[in-house]
Amino acid sequence: MTDPLAEVVSLLQPSMRFSKLILGAGAWRVRRSDPGDLFYCVLLEGACLCSPADGSFDASEPILLSAGDFLLAPFAPVITASSHPSPAPDIESRPIALGGGAFRLGTADTVPDVRMLIGHCHFDSANAALLVSLLPQHVHVRGQKRLTMLVDLLNEESRAERPARDMVLSRLLEVLMIEALRFTGETAASPGLVQALADGRLASAIRAMHAEPKRTWTIAELARRSALSRSAFFERFKRTVGVAPMAYLLMWRMALAKQMLKNDQKRIADVAEHLGYRSASSFSVAFTRHVGTPPSVYASEGEALIAPFD
Repeated sequence: MTDPLAEVVSLLQPSMRFSKLILGAGAWRVRRSDPGDLFYCVLLEGACLCSPADGSFDASEPILLSAGDFLLAPFAPVITASSHPSPAPDIESRPIALGGGAFRLGTADTVPDVRMLIGHCHFDSANAALLVSLLPQHVHVRGQKRLTMLVDLLNEESRAERPARDMVLSRLLEVLMIEALRFTGETAASPGLVQALADGRLASAIRAMHAEPKRTWTIAELARRSALSRSAFFERFKRTVGVAPMAYLLMWRMALAKQMLKNDQKRIADVAEHLGYRSASSFSVAFTRHVGTPPSVYASEGEALIAPFD
């Protein structure tokens, strides 16, 4: 059976940038800009405030993390973290390296009351901007030991020089993302793919589009898959996913096209046929309009600018 969430996470191609053990004591605040595409944190001891900001939600409302909590933000160019309760506005801390990937924040001569593991990752996929837009802005999970175990494995592997290290890190990151994203279907979250997959009726339509991207899908056919009227399906899909059904299908086709042109080195005619276009020229027109550059240029010159979709 096609698994859209696994396909999206795999297509993102996550890779580790760095991971750290953070020890905090007293009052402290640290802010970092442009840390990477994805940020994760597991609090091992104590409590702290964290604000991963992607520009689409108010970073002035920090998330309170307690021991055992896990936080994942698929796109967070600005990260602000502080002690709890929030310190004075003028406090800005500079991390002190302790060696072995550990850093100290706050009062130096006090026993740490906060311990957390954090990591920053990069998405190697040219589709990152579009695919991340289908994921929740952030995921906050409480008391799930499986996530803590995965973060421990990531941090251990990132510091080791073992064979196939990068491949292991990539697979662990994929598992960590999927494991964390599973919980968003159980709680209130922003519109996106994960919320839609938690909706049994919409999930049927999304799995069908992923299983047969070349098929000439219509709203009527997808609505029948969801056991909904056309108008009810359209409104429910757009409200839950954040985009209209045909816009989602086009986005997924273009994501597959970019992967095939880059990684598989397929001919434009083969890509067009695989995705259900009647001719290479009709595919080229659609690709150019959506991506911003012709498929022939994209395949030969590297990653192109990613155009947003409506």
